[in-house]
Amino acid sequence: MPFKLIDLPYGKEALAPVISAETLDYHHGKHHAGYIKKVNAAIEGTPMDDVALEQVISAARGSDQGLFNNAAQSWNHGFYWHSLAADAAAPAGALLDAIEASFGSVKALAGELASRGGGHFASGWVWLAEQGGALCIEETHDGDTLADSAMNPLLVIDLWEHAYYIDHRNDRGAYLQALIAQRINWGFAAENLARGSAWTYPG
Repeated sequence: MPFKLIDLPYGKEALAPVISAETLDYHHGKHHAGYIKKVNAAIEGTPMDDVALEQVISAARGSDQGLFNNAAQSWNHGFYWHSLAADAAAPAGALLDAIEASFGSVKALAGELASRGGGHFASGWVWLAEQGGALCIEETHDGDTLADSAMNPLLVIDLWEHAYYIDHRNDRGAYLQALIAQRINWGFAAENLARGSAWTYPG
């Protein structure tokens, strides 16, 4: 079965002004859709035509860079859409406890996410992840992913220019500050922490 472009978990206007409907039209409707289309074309008629996206990523890593890039980017974008929320509630419960144990405070975590994301060279992703009971911030370059890693990703922020250029031009820092302060889906991060294993791409 071919993979599907997942629906956004909110309306296209819901993340404005941090992320506009125009950005989502391009980012979700063209970039993410394009990755999905290329994955489906590459695996059609092969043994990977009926496996989970995570299995495609693992199989392609190190052996088929083109397929890996498109599969990993498909997964990363699906995870990114869920990492955002129109009405972001503050971290609570076990997630808050874990944040305070690993970073000292939510404010300190937010500052480090912004710093690591802003300092990341060129394109990539900045992640909040869990490993061995502790939280950490990780960076992946270009299309790389934590989907098939030993870590449990809790949330991710897209650092590619197409994620923010329409709304913030080349000011990645402004995008990060606004996104982290207003649009992070801490509930999604809490669900991933409670589950204890990596999110799976729907379908």
